Amino acid sequence: MVKRMLWLVMALQVTVAGALAWLLARLVPADVALLLAVTVVLMVRMAISANNFRMAARPVPQHAQLAWLQRLQLFLHEYMSTMAVTSWHMLRHRPRLHLASAPRGLPVLMVHGYGANGGFWVHLAAQLEAQGLSYATVDLEPVFGDIEDYALQLERAAQALLAASGSARLVIVAHSMGGLVARAWLRRFGAARVARIITLGTPHFGTDLAHMGPGDNARQMRRDAEWLAQLDADDRSQRGLMTSIYSWHDNIIAPQDSCHLPGARNIALHGIGHVALGRHPAIAQHILAEIMGIT
Repeated sequence: MVKRMLWLVMALQVTVAGALAWLLARLVPADVALLLAVTVVLMVRMAISANNFRMAARPVPQHAQLAWLQRLQLFLHEYMSTMAVTSWHMLRHRPRLHLASAPRGLPVLMVHGYGANGGFWVHLAAQLEAQGLSYATVDLEPVFGDIEDYALQLERAAQALLAASGSARLVIVAHSMGGLVARAWLRRFGAARVARIITLGTPHFGTDLAHMGPGDNARQMRRDAEWLAQLDADDRSQRGLMTSIYSWHDNIIAPQDSCHLPGARNIALHGIGHVALGRHPAIAQHILAEIMGIT
């Protein structure tokens, strides 16, 4: 369903670019018209990304403040990450379970966020494979479903990975909403089979931007959601299993300290956008350190 939705968006962009090129070809050479049309579409995507940063902007600690060049790098990296993930990696994604021939650690189950699929993890998957780790991705459906229902899907994926790898425990790495899915799974199925849950940019206490999103899952991620309050009350005794990694410059989670989870290990970075959390080298280093440090 996610891929179908993304293909529709891609088709719309191509159609718009084609129509613009046809109109502009009356004024300029055809190759110039096509270049201008593609540029317009890319600029619209850039404007959407810039608006996300604007809506999510909140005061940051003194140590996390950025100079103008760093702000530009932050924006460009997030924009390019978004374009690569939504216009290429998620379109080409096929669910995958990779078993290392001589695994060095526990298997890793990767859980994507809102409006995404397992293609989000292409960069981290390559890092895990290079380190000799087994892994799998899960695709949560339907796109705008209930997080509690996603927890059941996560359970099936966990069972499959544990059975295939022969391991008694696994590590969960989850982006954004996926972190809430992992916590809902933990609350429902217990901690016996999980060694660590690592969340990236997860709105543990909601995000203001969720009011703009459709679906039960978006409503569950609102700052005033009763579902989040109940989850917070229910899993406090299990926080020692969790690591929350997030950025003070997340352009989707607002306020950004909503990612700070009391009782968990919290790692706050800066200069990284929301989608870029899945491909930034500093994030990968922290994830691998957490995984390889498990005894």
